[in-house]
Amino acid sequence: MKKEILINTVGNEIRIAITEEGKLAELFVETPEKERMVGDIYFGKVAKVMPGIQAAFIDIGLPQDAFLHFSDISDVQDEYNAMLDDEDDDEENDELQENGNGAPTPRPKTEKKPREERRKQVNLQKGQEIIVQVTKEPVGKKGVRVTSQVSLPGRFLVLLPFDGKVGISKKISSFRERRRLRRLVRSILPQGFGVIVRTNAENQDEKLFLNDLESLLATWREIEKSAKEEQPPSLIYKDMATTSSVIRDLFSEQVERVVTDDKKLFKEIKSYVKVFSPEMADRVEFYGKREPIFDSFGIEKEIQTLLVRKVWLKHGGYIIVEQTEAMVVIDVNSGRYAASKEQEENSLRTNLEAAREISRQIRLRDLGGIIVIDFIDMLDDRNKKKVYDEMKKEFKRDRSKHTILPLTDFCLMQITRQRQRQSIIHSFTEPCPVCGGTGTIQSKTTILGHIERWLRRYRAEGKEFRLHLRVHPSMAEYIMTGFFSRIWQLRLNSLKWITIEQDKSLPIDEFRFVSVKQDKDITPEFLN
Repeated sequence: MKKEILINTVGNEIRIAITEEGKLAELFVETPEKERMVGDIYFGKVAKVMPGIQAAFIDIGLPQDAFLHFSDISDVQDEYNAMLDDEDDDEENDELQENGNGAPTPRPKTEKKPREERRKQVNLQKGQEIIVQVTKEPVGKKGVRVTSQVSLPGRFLVLLPFDGKVGISKKISSFRERRRLRRLVRSILPQGFGVIVRTNAENQDEKLFLNDLESLLATWREIEKSAKEEQPPSLIYKDMATTSSVIRDLFSEQVERVVTDDKKLFKEIKSYVKVFSPEMADRVEFYGKREPIFDSFGIEKEIQTLLVRKVWLKHGGYIIVEQTEAMVVIDVNSGRYAASKEQEENSLRTNLEAAREISRQIRLRDLGGIIVIDFIDMLDDRNKKKVYDEMKKEFKRDRSKHTILPLTDFCLMQITRQRQRQSIIHSFTEPCPVCGGTGTIQSKTTILGHIERWLRRYRAEGKEFRLHLRVHPSMAEYIMTGFFSRIWQLRLNSLKWITIEQDKSLPIDEFRFVSVKQDKDITPEFLN
């Protein structure tokens, strides 16, 4: 599969696009306001311990305390035992995969039941000092999620300061290569430290491993030094910026080239690759044409599809993506798809095409949590399995940990996907100041009802006869339009003389009543 990494820099914004066969597959955006936090290490202090939810909240100096689940505290090796090779284990028992940030992600063995969260007893006390690492960025009103099981990803290795075992990436399939890497790493690894050998390490030279390990060990020594000198809460290690982490984690043999339109960034990437993967240095290119790089590669148009609810499919069907804080719902519709064919066949074709696009959109938008897909109804169970198999095949490209369940009788598919950062739409948008992010506002009829109820309360207690009603211009037009306009209805029903004043600064669904006599806003006094 042809893969490319394209990097566009404009001002303080950096956008990184990863393409597969010329189509946008993943997108990362970095701005000063939304810096990457996953991988950062903090020297924190326990703010609250809550055994009822098996978690603690850690003060790390951010507006919201970090969430630390008990499973990420005690028995440090528990998370890794399922994915690391024990010295006496057979090669076939390796169950390690890497997530998108270079850190290890456990995957349960197929012959065992899925790992259940076990209730653990911990000795954390309020006020206790603790070193934690960010594993998931804040989403909505939720703060960051952290772990005390620190790991430092490099180009070829992931250093585990608190674990003495050696693990090999599951994606390295060669028995001989796995054995070579294991022996090589154990020969250079200091006592008391553990590592994960990353996929990028396959067929690499010993010198590159040594350089990577020395760099990671030096970083860890600096972190330990900072922890001794700093007072909590404090940031003691800042992981690479998004651009550097993408090159470190994703620039592999499968990537044909890296193209950037920033000269400084080009030199930095070139220098980094020359040190760690010199044979790939000629794949780093500088883009110096006048036409914007994302326009030239057709990326800009594809980015626009991330900002809309409706995404059209090639043969006339479409999907609707509805995102909330905790769940994503995706609806599949046949749209203009040819209706001349048999309904079952038509539904299958649309669903298969939708499955491919949905998997792509989930990666592009970095959707996570619970995802429910409402496919077009099909009666044949064999067709349902085809859609399920197609979705599983497409998700093999996804580095995030995920689970896909077969279609139900109602053609619903449930997916859980690990998300470590806010979805990409948060990088391009912010909540609407009028609707507050709901996408809807109150109708003019509803707003008029609020005004009438306010006047009833005022009539019962207020003594003044003349009032100014300040509203948005579109609401003013609604009230004033007609031979027997709504303003006259308000005057007659309330027995008050009301004049309309247009105010563009007011949201369309708000109003203000001003006392003419006092020249004062009296709206709050008579709200329910």
